[in-house]
Parts: sequence; C-alpha cells; structure tokens
Amino acid sequence: MADLPKHVDVHEEGPREGFQIEAGPIPTADKVELINALAECGLHHIQVCSFVNPRLVPGWADAEAVCQALVPKPGVDFTALWFNENGLNRALAFADRLVLSGGISLAASNAFTQKNLNRSHAENLDAMRRQTQVHLQHGIAVDRIAVMAAFGCNYQGDISPAQVVQTVADGMAVAAEAGCTIDKLMLADTMGWATPIRIERGLGAVRERWPNLPISLHLHDTRGLAVANAHAGLRLGVTQFDTTVGGLGGCPFAGQKGAAGNICTEELVLLCEEMGIETGVDLDRLIEVGRMAERIVGHMLPSELIRAGSLNAFRRKAA
Repeated sequence: MADLPKHVDVHEEGPREGFQIEAGPIPTADKVELINALAECGLHHIQVCSFVNPRLVPGWADAEAVCQALVPKPGVDFTALWFNENGLNRALAFADRLVLSGGISLAASNAFTQKNLNRSHAENLDAMRRQTQVHLQHGIAVDRIAVMAAFGCNYQGDISPAQVVQTVADGMAVAAEAGCTIDKLMLADTMGWATPIRIERGLGAVRERWPNLPISLHLHDTRGLAVANAHAGLRLGVTQFDTTVGGLGGCPFAGQKGAAGNICTEELVLLCEEMGIETGVDLDRLIEVGRMAERIVGHMLPSELIRAGSLNAFRRKAA
C-alpha cells in the first residue's frame, strides 16, 4: 500500500462529457457560462468540448463558438477531444486558448474495440501509429496512453490485469516506434466493472512492469462504486482523476439507458478533503456550479452533494 498523496489533480470533463450526451440542444451561452464558472472553483484542467462530426454528435456542433467565447484564466488549462485529423485541425485553430496534447488510445477488450471503432486490436494499433505521426507533424507531443475497458467489458466479460499490461505494452511499442516518451497512463473503467479489488490488482500489475509510470483513473459510477474505487486508488497513491461536475454525462456503453457517467467532481473532492488530501478546489463553490449544471440540462443529476451540501458547510453552522 502506497502512502496517501498530499495533493490530487482533478481533471474536470463535465462540459465535454455532459453536453455531448444530452438529448436536447444546450445553448452555447449556457455551456460557456458553466465552463467559466468551473474555472473559478480552483480547478486547473477543464475539458471544454469535442471536435467531432456534428451529424453524429450534434451536442458539440458549436465547439468553435464555445472556444471563441471562453474567457482564458491563468493557471487553468482548457483542453478538447478529437478522434481524427479533421478534428485536430479544428482544435488547432484555437491553439492560443486550448492546451493541445496527443495520446495513444487503446482498449484492453478486443470486443470493445470492435464494437466501438469497428476495428480489430491490430487495426487500432495501426490507426494509433498514423495518428501519432499526424500529431508529431503538427508539433503536438504524444506522451500518454489511455486504456479503455481496463477493469471489465460488457462485450467480453472480465478483463485480467495481464490483458491490461499487454495493452499498455502495445501502446509503448507504438510510442517507441515514433520516438515518443510516455510519461502518463490513464486506466478507464469504461463500462463500470471496477471494484476496489480490481483497482488494486490492475494497478499492481501495471506498476510491477512500469514502477515509475504515473497512473490516473477515469472512473464511472455505473454501479455506485466510483467513490469506493477512488478511495482504493487514493490508498494506492493515485494523484489524478477524471471527473464530471454534478455527474454530468452518462455511459453509452453501460448496457442500460440512463446509467451514471463519471464520478462526480464534488464527491471526489469531498472524499479527498475528509482524507486530508488537498485538491485546491473550493468545494462549496463547486457544489453551486453543480446546481447550475442541473438547471442548464433541466433534469436531476446524480450528485448527492447538490442536495446535501458539503460537510464543512454544516461544520461552520454547528460552530
């Protein structure tokens, strides 16, 4: 068991995750208001949009308009997501206000790769080789690997730590061929199969092979275990998590409509606070932004803190 981290880096993905899955159109001004409010909460990383095909993802047809309207804030990195060269070119138009970085995205489940991308694992490796070259040609570093379905898969079942290690090794090989150095690894619980013991075993196997490689976690709350899994990660020394304010978004691969998406940002921050781990996030302010998000989307979000409030707020009242 590693020492608890002194500080955790929270990567907020609520705007991108949430607005791409909402059924109704969300006004551009509301998206920008939410992002700018998040930037005032002490968060340092906010994923603001997806540069994707507007026909397939109409919720982000206004990605350019959102980026154009953002108010840059010192110390806050605005990032975006793209899946091909067209999306990258759209993102490059905002290189003055977005932090652009490249990665190698793989899945530990061959069945998920086929279902999600209509590719075999080998075909996806070839695609990552091409994508890596495109990033490098544009001067964008490729320094991270992301492994989807790292703890289990609806289409393939249990995923062993050995399968995760092999997937990371495949990504390392792609990076090495291109002369890239990988210094970040993200393990994603894409379909909500993770449990604390799976987190322990998966991280343990990866660290045995690459003991100095920092690992971040992208946790889904599909079965209500995201906070328990985050706790396991924290006890293993994980210092970076992907989250969404209010629990914005959902999981299209969960197997049931309306399944929760990422761990709620405010719930992770509360967990860290109660464990004596700093995040730099103003939790009470963040909860208010979660309530704003709920008003914007027009329906209840998964976060319990939107309704319950923080413990420190009640401690102040009691005092």
